Amino acid sequence: MRVFVQVSTLTAIMLSATVLPAQDAKKPNAQMGPRPVAQNLDNPSGIAVHGETGHIFVAEHRGVLRLFKQEEKKGYSRKMQVARYPSDVYGKGPMYDIGPLGVALLGTDHLVVGDGSRPDGEELVRVYEIAVEAPEKPTPEKKAAFTLGPITAGDASAKGEGNYYGVAVTKDAIFATANGDDTKGWIVRAKLNNGKPGKLEPFIATKEAVSVDAPCAITVNAAGDLVVGQMGEISVPGDSLVCVYDPSTGKLKKSYETGLSDIVGLAYSPNGKLYAVDFSWIDTSKGALYELTMDGDKCSARKIVDLDKPTSLAFDTNGTLLVTVFGTAEEGSDKKPGKVLRIGKGMLK
Repeated sequence: MRVFVQVSTLTAIMLSATVLPAQDAKKPNAQMGPRPVAQNLDNPSGIAVHGETGHIFVAEHRGVLRLFKQEEKKGYSRKMQVARYPSDVYGKGPMYDIGPLGVALLGTDHLVVGDGSRPDGEELVRVYEIAVEAPEKPTPEKKAAFTLGPITAGDASAKGEGNYYGVAVTKDAIFATANGDDTKGWIVRAKLNNGKPGKLEPFIATKEAVSVDAPCAITVNAAGDLVVGQMGEISVPGDSLVCVYDPSTGKLKKSYETGLSDIVGLAYSPNGKLYAVDFSWIDTSKGALYELTMDGDKCSARKIVDLDKPTSLAFDTNGTLLVTVFGTAEEGSDKKPGKVLRIGKGMLK
């Protein structure tokens, strides 16, 4: 990857924020379609929800945001949680400015952030301490409690690793999908010892296991297995896989063809259903949210709703689905088109 533009100043970030009131599910038409929780976001690509506070962490080009409710206000307020990331560019055809990518919670007081803001071989996975309340001032990107990586060029990775798009945490390890050496398609891992992460290392060579490029989405199922969205070639439609791996050995347990083009986000609902977002690089007008159902060796994909370049998803503490989208900029507008969308339970039935 190549560096494109330096991250904007913190003042500009704060002034450009737009947060919309949360929709009241009791009002008429509240479940008719996705509703914005936050907009004017710059290429949001990762989302995680704190299981106790309900605070929403969103990775976008300019840093990591925290969205939270306040008793005296309707809807969500927002503050920068982590700032001062550098910047890079990703894509073929459409090119997008990117910074931090995947986010996940480690326990209740640490946030794991996957890096996409540097060249391959220099990118990092950082772990930040977080408090119950949103910070008055954001944490600078380099002021992490733990910095994992980089994984430089060598025998395991010809180019070095980077583009840590998806992040998942188990009781034993931090995992991240990586898009550095395309001949390997690594999932990387840092083992946890008493809650502290060890060295970041290549763990599962997914391309060698399934002969399909680009692991991107990652989550954990009820059995504790890693469930990975293998995006495939962005110029080839319908080639995305969902794969299940043993988190201890890295052994491939199952691989499913989905018929989707570019799975970039996966999440399980509280009732155990699996949902995916398809960015659909080859034709972004076909981006959408799907429910995936595995039956034996088959996987069926049921479209829930069309979305404008969806990138990640997570369920909040009430079981409502939140989805990030890049969106499409309006001609002549200086507002960023990215959003966090709220998709009510009624739409998922």
